[in-house]
Amino acid sequence: MRKSKLFALCITLLLWGAGPVWAVKQLVPVSDLHPSEEQQQTAHVIVKVIDKYHYKDVSLDDEMSEMILNRYLDALDPNRSFFLANDIRRFSAYKDKLDDYLQNARIEPAFEIFRAYRQRVGEAIAHAQQLLQGEFNFTLDETYQFEREHEPWPQTRAELNDLWRKRVKNDFLNLRLTGKKDEEIRKTLSARYARLESRVQQFDSNDIFQTFINAYTLSLEPHTSYMSPSTSENFDISMSLSLEGIGAVLKDEDGYTMVQKTVIGGPAEQSGLLHEGDRIVGVGQGLEGEIVDIVGWRLQDVVEQIRGPKGSVVRLHILAKGDRNESDPETITLVRNRIKLEEQAAKSYVIDGLDGMDNYKIGVVEVPTFYRDFAAESRGDEDFRSTTRDVRNLLVDLKKQGVSGIVIDLRENGGGSLSEATELTGLFIDTGPVVQIKDAFGKVEVEKDTDAEIAYDGPMAVLVDRNSASASEIFAGAIQDYKRGIVIGEPTFGKGTVQTLVELGRFVPGRKKDLGRLRLTMAQFFRINGASTQHRGVVPDILFPTASFSEEYGERSLDNALPWAQIQPADYKPRGNGSKPQLNQAHLSRIEHDPGFEMLVDREKRFTDLDLRTEVSLLETTRRAEWDKREKERLLHKNRFRKSQGLEALKLDEAEQETEPEGKESEATHRIELNEAARILVDSIRPQAPLAVMR
Repeated sequence: MRKSKLFALCITLLLWGAGPVWAVKQLVPVSDLHPSEEQQQTAHVIVKVIDKYHYKDVSLDDEMSEMILNRYLDALDPNRSFFLANDIRRFSAYKDKLDDYLQNARIEPAFEIFRAYRQRVGEAIAHAQQLLQGEFNFTLDETYQFEREHEPWPQTRAELNDLWRKRVKNDFLNLRLTGKKDEEIRKTLSARYARLESRVQQFDSNDIFQTFINAYTLSLEPHTSYMSPSTSENFDISMSLSLEGIGAVLKDEDGYTMVQKTVIGGPAEQSGLLHEGDRIVGVGQGLEGEIVDIVGWRLQDVVEQIRGPKGSVVRLHILAKGDRNESDPETITLVRNRIKLEEQAAKSYVIDGLDGMDNYKIGVVEVPTFYRDFAAESRGDEDFRSTTRDVRNLLVDLKKQGVSGIVIDLRENGGGSLSEATELTGLFIDTGPVVQIKDAFGKVEVEKDTDAEIAYDGPMAVLVDRNSASASEIFAGAIQDYKRGIVIGEPTFGKGTVQTLVELGRFVPGRKKDLGRLRLTMAQFFRINGASTQHRGVVPDILFPTASFSEEYGERSLDNALPWAQIQPADYKPRGNGSKPQLNQAHLSRIEHDPGFEMLVDREKRFTDLDLRTEVSLLETTRRAEWDKREKERLLHKNRFRKSQGLEALKLDEAEQETEPEGKESEATHRIELNEAARILVDSIRPQAPLAVMR
């Protein structure tokens, strides 16, 4: 996966609340784009807090200054389509001076650069609007490079104008291929470009300050960031609203609204229609409302369009992950609903009757997140909900059903409560350390399970994927280190750092005005064997074939991520023998020609190929041929899926009429890996005689 672009103004929001939160911002005069006294004071506090408390010991020096400048320029113009090389040479005067400016709480260069950026955006959009009035020749064999983050800055105005000529031509062709008339296309694109310019003109001094400070914080590592007072307020509102909507976390990337993840239990996740990496390019209300083009909209405005009350319908035009062809968006329909918290709770079921499993029954415990109802606990409620409490009850039920082993499914589990990760581990061991935490001052604390009771001592496996992060990695790492069970799947996300929210105003005595918050990385997790979960994640004992596609994913794909590290192991003793070589041999032999895994690998290859593509043809006949090819590839993928389910292949005309909901395909692909994990666990049990006793 291509490394994530930095755009610090792009607020990540949960689409949950029932109504709009943000009012549309007014255009800001250039004369107002200057730093305030509060911002200068805030910069001073941030520098001091980072210097004293940040986990990474980094000097604010000339080298850091250059990194800050480059990140700030990338934040403003990530695709290098506004600034000229001349501008960059002029800004390079600050290359070794921004550290001195920040040390002295001066931030004028950020505003100077932004004012120039705003001017360049206005010039580019004026040129684009002029281009729309002319005609385009779609019989010329030329290409448009849409991915320019690593390309040189345009040297001349003519070079920049030609870049925009191709961009406008590509946008025009995308809509032309949908069957739209030329005048309708001109109207749509003119409005889109005007929105882009308007969005930049709405940036106020707080937006500029936040972007610049985040260029500094993200030069340290990816998880330290600054939230201005207004951003903090919006964050609090989004967190406190009733859980209604589609359940998706979105971010802005180069004017497109991209799905960062879907929320378990929400309509988006349950439908299987919206996925991480998809881009939303249009939004329509109800079953018949016009789908409005939202490319170039501010993220907050997109949020207001997608959110809505329970039971209402929203239709989205989406481009699948990696797909750059706007001429063929897919339309999906979602019914907004209250996020069902019970869907985020752990649940269990039994797998039996699969080929190769004989009469063994395998219990599955799905843990979507590590949750704990701290509010109920603080009230003194004895029956407050938590992951560990729920899983303990599920284990009792599974043992009553006579299962031979248990798979703990942590796929897509992004983490949660550290105490729950520790206590959940304790259900499978007697007592002992679970994770080590090293703070910025070098002090190491060990989180331990002190409860000698074991809820389950039979054979077990832990199923993980590239999205298993944080608390999931702590649990999986501990089970692997104790050799208590087999870890199966893909290398995990690799987020092994700890963040805390710092209220900056408390560092200024007598200050009543809010200075915002700093999300500060202040510690790092280490496994009990001394290895960090950072960067590398937890590498499974048995890797699925899709693991090879996760090498550039998660923490490994983030710019400037903290490296893997190691400290002294904790005092612990393994509880089992771990995975055996013959288990992996049996697994590889079994899936060598398995249609389900062939389909999963094929899907990953398609995503990778799309993601690596950086240019498209502007020849209309070529683009139409590419569309036909893509439709055939989609049919091939669908038939691979149908083959994995024992269904007959479809022909192209049949596929167009096929109405099987994609959610069913998503559910079935989810089971392919799970069923194999169950078979692997059965393989590990077979040599044992008698089977492990389960208390």
